[in-house]
Amino acid sequence: MKGTLSLRILGEHLVKGEMKPSEDISIKIDQTLTQDATGTMAYLQFEALGIPKVRTELSVSYIDHNTLQQDFKNPDDHRYLQSVAARYGIILSKAGNGICHQVHLERFARPGRTLVGSDSHTPTAGGIGELAIGVGGLDVALAMAGNSFRLKMPEILGIRLSGKLQRGVAAKDVILEVLRRMDVKGGVGKILEYHGPGVESLSVPERATITNMGAETGATTSIFPSDEITRDFLRSMGREGQWVELKADEDAEYDEIIEINLSELEPLIAQPHSPGNVTTVKLLEGMKVHQVAVGSCTNSSFKDLMTAAAMLKGKSVHPDIYLAISPGSRTVLEEISRNGALATMLEAGARILESACGPCIGQGFAPPSKGISIRTFNRNFEGRSGTKDAKLYLTSVETAVASAITGKLTDPRGFSPDSAEIEIPELFRVDDSLVIYPPKDGSSVEIIRGPNIAPLPPLMPLPDSLEGEVLIKVEDNITTDHIMPAGRYLPLRSNIPEYAKHVFEQIDPDFHDKAMERGGGIIVGGENYGQGSSREHAALCPKYLGIKAVVVKSFARIHLANLINFGILPLIFVNPEDYERVNAGDRLRIDVRDLNAALYLENLATGERYPVQHGMSRDDIEVMKAGGKLPYVRSKTA
Repeated sequence: MKGTLSLRILGEHLVKGEMKPSEDISIKIDQTLTQDATGTMAYLQFEALGIPKVRTELSVSYIDHNTLQQDFKNPDDHRYLQSVAARYGIILSKAGNGICHQVHLERFARPGRTLVGSDSHTPTAGGIGELAIGVGGLDVALAMAGNSFRLKMPEILGIRLSGKLQRGVAAKDVILEVLRRMDVKGGVGKILEYHGPGVESLSVPERATITNMGAETGATTSIFPSDEITRDFLRSMGREGQWVELKADEDAEYDEIIEINLSELEPLIAQPHSPGNVTTVKLLEGMKVHQVAVGSCTNSSFKDLMTAAAMLKGKSVHPDIYLAISPGSRTVLEEISRNGALATMLEAGARILESACGPCIGQGFAPPSKGISIRTFNRNFEGRSGTKDAKLYLTSVETAVASAITGKLTDPRGFSPDSAEIEIPELFRVDDSLVIYPPKDGSSVEIIRGPNIAPLPPLMPLPDSLEGEVLIKVEDNITTDHIMPAGRYLPLRSNIPEYAKHVFEQIDPDFHDKAMERGGGIIVGGENYGQGSSREHAALCPKYLGIKAVVVKSFARIHLANLINFGILPLIFVNPEDYERVNAGDRLRIDVRDLNAALYLENLATGERYPVQHGMSRDDIEVMKAGGKLPYVRSKTA
């Protein structure tokens, strides 16, 4: 791994450990971000640490998920977030200012810095050369308190780009090609580092589209070099002074290399119900479409929306189609308002939604029953849109808008403008009127808590043995959306007892009652358990219901960390075939007095014993014994 960009940034921030693959390392964190769906819980956890002020270079609290404010819950949470930000020295981005990742890219991300965020798409900032990692809210709270961030040293996967994208082929097609090759777990334990001559042809927003959706491979993060293209972007945002040149050495060595010739790519599409289920648009062309959505943190930049406007100019949205467009930030919205692009989209028949996450997280614009929805988003999990039997397809802006015009899935190469036709302002007129900077001394600020904000559930030390009924057995690639649905339940994120009523609701509507009646139990799952969102509620809510252990074939990275953070024992079958031998309703027991010893799971229903392992580090084991990271950190501080 000699001379890679990732190694350079990790090395400059290394606090503890050796940078050898799979070794535990700790790095200093420069920046943090939260969004309101995960932020309220993160700040409750930060408060519990008793730290008077954040100790990072920069911390930003974004309100971009729960913006509908249908009753008191959302506005109460937003008022809490605003008061906490003022109290502890955090910048607040109010509702309407834009999607956290787009705004952070424009206003705060910096080449060479480290960032952790309580959202799985935090790696978006990798498009500007920042080492940005999605984590659970508690890990963000600890970083704000000045703690280093611990992770297993990733492998560095070099993705070498050559050539140049052809007309009608987009940056979205680049990451869809990566997903076609790697699927949704091929990036686990890796950093995806882009390099090669093709990089120079991609703008920062295009690079950010690629790093954003790298999260769907399970990668720790993705990153591009910081070059003259990066400098131009920062100059356009009035931040040229923050630019530094960062790139891999000419003789950099990677653990693995993937070669992609941009000139050979064609429009791609991810089919239901996985971002890794990728094929060509040509193969499905002509499929009837009911709805099109342009936006999300993946594709809502100024360039994306100008592309949409150029394609819609002089045309109309097909009568059978509803087209919705969500600008990524207030800055983007104001620019397209001034230059006429907004009027062009409205005249064509598009609906303009708020600068927020919106439909991507099931907050409005749900498809009709059994509807086909073409979206420029990053996830298409079943039920995520709010309509369980809808089919969601993920594409580029070019493919989405071409399909909105024709009413059917359409190869965009005959519709889309040449990227050279999209004029990018030399200097954006940045509007920070919805950004609130904290006072120098916020110690006298009163923190406002509404009635929906519930205290954290208690976390108790690990007992000598764990025993419980298998409450549910699930298949491969179970997502955090399956475990904790989003959409209309987002206002419950600050109220664990209420939100816990919906654990596994899509799969087993009786799960909550079953868990409460049996005093908790055990979950059994397949490969890549917990993929998707970083939401720590997928661990917190099961913990509240008394879940003692999760036994699977393999875990997704962020969810595994969240389970450890909240004291749920994560176990992996040594023999994957043993998964088939365990059934819902079986009663399992395991002796956990010595987590460094060989571990066996006893099936009290059948008398069988299954060897299991956990893969936890020495520090993780101490966290688990304490009952979770909060009590562990408190004990260390004491």
